[in-house]
Parts: sequence; C-alpha cells; structure tokens
Amino acid sequence: MAWKLWRVMTMLKSCANLLQRYPTLFTPTQLLTARSLPRYFSISSTCPVEGLRDFGLPNATWGPNLHDLYNKFLELSKTGLWKRIPSHNTIAHHLEGDPRETGIGKRMFLRNLDRDGVGFEYCMFYNKAESRMVCLFQPGPYLEGPPGYAHGGSVATIIDSTAGAGAVYTCGSVMTANLNINYLKPIPLGCTLLVDSHVEKIEGRKVYSRCHIQSHDGLILHTEATALFIKANH
Repeated sequence: MAWKLWRVMTMLKSCANLLQRYPTLFTPTQLLTARSLPRYFSISSTCPVEGLRDFGLPNATWGPNLHDLYNKFLELSKTGLWKRIPSHNTIAHHLEGDPRETGIGKRMFLRNLDRDGVGFEYCMFYNKAESRMVCLFQPGPYLEGPPGYAHGGSVATIIDSTAGAGAVYTCGSVMTANLNINYLKPIPLGCTLLVDSHVEKIEGRKVYSRCHIQSHDGLILHTEATALFIKANH
C-alpha cells in the first residue's frame, strides 16, 4: 500500500512540475478559445460543399486510358447501377470553405492542391447492388518509391481508401482494423489502374472486403488485398 501511495504522490508531483514549467498549457482561457476555433477537420456530412472543387472530375493531366475508363463508367452510371462519387463528399468536405484558402497548406491527404497530376490522381464509382467500389487511379511522381514506380505505401493508401469508401457507402461509418496486401507486380508511375473492391460479408460490426489492382486493360494483376473494417458506434 505504501508503494502505491508513493507512485501516486510521484505522479502528482510530476504534474505539478509540468504546470509550473508550462503555466499556459491548460489555462481555462485557452480551453474556451479552442472551442471557438474553426473545425477544419470536422467529419460532419452536413458541411457545405458549395464552392469546393470536385477533384474527381477529369483534368488536363489525365492520360487517355484514364479518360477512357472514366467515360466507360460514366456511361454505365446512366443505367443507375453505378454512381460517380464526387471527391468533395469523401475527402474535401472535411474542410470548411475552399481548402486552398484555409491557410493550412497546399496539401490534403490523397490530394495535392497546388498542382494536378503529381500525386494521387483518381476518381471513384460505386455499385450499390454489388456493394462494389472502383477507383480509377493514376499515380504521379510524388508517389515514387523505387525509381519510376509507385511506393508500396501509396498503393496501400489507395487500397484502403477505395475499400474503405466502399464499406462506408455499403453500411455507414467504419474504421480500418486490418489491411493485408500481396504486392505482385510493381506499378509504373503515370499508368492507369483499376482499383476494384467489394464488401464480401458483414458480421455484426465487422465488415470484410476484398480488393485488387489491375492494369487499365485487365491484363496485369498488380496487387491483391483483404481488409477488415469495424462499424463506428453512434
């Protein structure tokens, strides 16, 4: 009992020393001020998107294969089976106002705002009947790992984003619990890829998905992956 009391007293003394060294660390004024600061990373789906750019639309850096795939899925969306996912509904809506004018820098994760075509260049389409999300992806030079090829971490990111978005559109908010990736063939920078994911099964709060990355023509299988997501508590 004396040993436990000594540990508690030591912790309290350390906290007191910390507050003496940094008296403004936990002041009531700062706490009140923090509550009134703009929330640049709100996950509220009601955040206005007026004036935000839709990064999932074609731009001048898209190669012909990316344009062709985009037009193919856009045509399929006319049947109602597929739906194009605006980028600001999945990424940019986390920022209030124009992200280029918020003063927090020129980058958002997955999007480069100062220049098109140099990072993650992609758009997504969702098929509700198949619980399937596809991402048309063109990796830029900012994603380079081995010379001329995409870094494995960037490949994992686009898989997580595609499969995660598919899980969200299928069953609501989720968090990634596990991502298992088999890298089969390196991905050249600037090529066009089809990232194809679907929800395999749902068990309680667990959402199991499968994903693969292939070349635009389907002749090369670059990557295979499985993912486990957990439904968020509301």
